Amino acid sequence: MTTISNVRAKPAKRYSGLSRGARIVRSLTFIIPMAIMLLLVFISIFAPLIAPYNPTEQHMLERRLPPAFMEGGTTKYFFGTDHMGRDILSRMIYGGRVSLSVSLLAIMITAGIGTVMGIASGFIGGRTDGFLMRLTDVAMSFPALLIAMLLSVGVGPGFWTVVFALSILGWAGYSRMIRGEALRLRNSDFVMQARVNGVSNMGIMFKHIFPNVVNTLIIIMTLQIGMMILAESALSYLGIGIPAPTPSWGSMVSDGRNDLDRAWWISTFPGIAIGLVVLSGNFLGDWIRDKTDPRLRRL
Repeated sequence: MTTISNVRAKPAKRYSGLSRGARIVRSLTFIIPMAIMLLLVFISIFAPLIAPYNPTEQHMLERRLPPAFMEGGTTKYFFGTDHMGRDILSRMIYGGRVSLSVSLLAIMITAGIGTVMGIASGFIGGRTDGFLMRLTDVAMSFPALLIAMLLSVGVGPGFWTVVFALSILGWAGYSRMIRGEALRLRNSDFVMQARVNGVSNMGIMFKHIFPNVVNTLIIIMTLQIGMMILAESALSYLGIGIPAPTPSWGSMVSDGRNDLDRAWWISTFPGIAIGLVVLSGNFLGDWIRDKTDPRLRRL
């Protein structure tokens, strides 16, 4: 009997070790992305205090200086300088502020429009649902980045042009997801009780249904942070986003594309920043979804 119990105890230890390892990995998928996003917010708010130089200040005699950790580099310019002698680190700090501002504004606009349309469509139903969902289908059938490019070219590059361009079709994904949640909730007991108590449709939608779709809304918004920054960077890379000399990560990548063979750092560092933020937004959104979904929480 002792031998059998000992044999059975070993797999339990192994599985408990694996579960502890899985918990550590899950915690890291939250801690590291959250730290990166908080760092981005911090440097965006305090950019004038953190940046060592004016991001548009040119030093033509110090063009294409390598980073401080390379031969020929100097601690004066830790990430080196670009083809016009501007400090890469300072431009990345200010570029993060621009990219985050565009992303958050576009997300707030698209989330607001999509949430209102999704709740109204799912709760009211009938012809209202049919009309709003066909409108959503039309919006989702157009390539959003192409429409944003056409709008930026037609109106002219600028901060608010980019925000509007990213918002014009971005609400459709929110509308589709929130509508599904509203359909699930409209026949719930608490909604029926509100109807019996004489609460208006508007009151039910925004006092009873909206609080119950906030978790889904937060997940979508978190996932959209990286995507919006990526879209803004793509527009700026193509020269139809944030106009020069205002720095943005996309325009910085574009500035260095012709110097990759002799000054790779001009494009590489802002490109790494874009990748880290996009991955952090995706991991953070997945973590929030796992924590708020009871079915995934049991896995």
